[in-house]
Amino acid sequence: MRILVAGVGNVLRADDAFGPRVADRLAAMELPEGVRVVETGIAGMALVQELQDGWDALVVIDCVDMGRTPGNVMLIEPDVIDVDKLEWGERYDLLADMHLATPERAMMLAKALGVLPPSVIMVGVQPVDPHGVGQEMSEPVKAAVDVAVDEVLRHVERLLSGGLEAAVD
Repeated sequence: MRILVAGVGNVLRADDAFGPRVADRLAAMELPEGVRVVETGIAGMALVQELQDGWDALVVIDCVDMGRTPGNVMLIEPDVIDVDKLEWGERYDLLADMHLATPERAMMLAKALGVLPPSVIMVGVQPVDPHGVGQEMSEPVKAAVDVAVDEVLRHVERLLSGGLEAAVD
C-alpha cells in the first residue's frame, strides 16, 4: 500500500503553519515502507502533482476552522465535490484559479483528473485565529502538533494493517 501524507499551510500565517510543522516532524521519523511525507505549503497544484504518482491513500494535515476549542485535533473525512456533476459555470468558478487552491479545491481537481486515492482523511487543528499573521503558532496549536503526529501515525498503521476498509471505520 502506498500512502501520501501531505502537510499544507502557510508558515507565515501563524496557526496556518500547523500542516507544514506536523509534516516536518513526520519527515524526520522512520516511517513504514510505502509512506511518503510531503509539505506542499499553500500550493494546491503541488498536491495535485504529487497525487499523479498514484497512491492508495492520502492524509492531509491542515489548520481547519470548525468553530471548536483552539488546539482541538480533528479527523475529517472530506466530502470532495465531483466537478463532472456541476454546471459549466459552477465548474469554472471552482477551478478557474488554482493558485488560490485550498486542499478541498486541490482534492476536487485530483478527483476530476482521476488521481484522488480511494481513501482520504484530513487531520486538522482548530486555530486560535484562522487569519493571524506571523511566524509563531499559538500555544494551543503548538501543543497539538504532537497529538496530530500520533493521529497520523495511528491512521497510517490502520491503513497498513487492515487496508482501506479498516481505516474508514
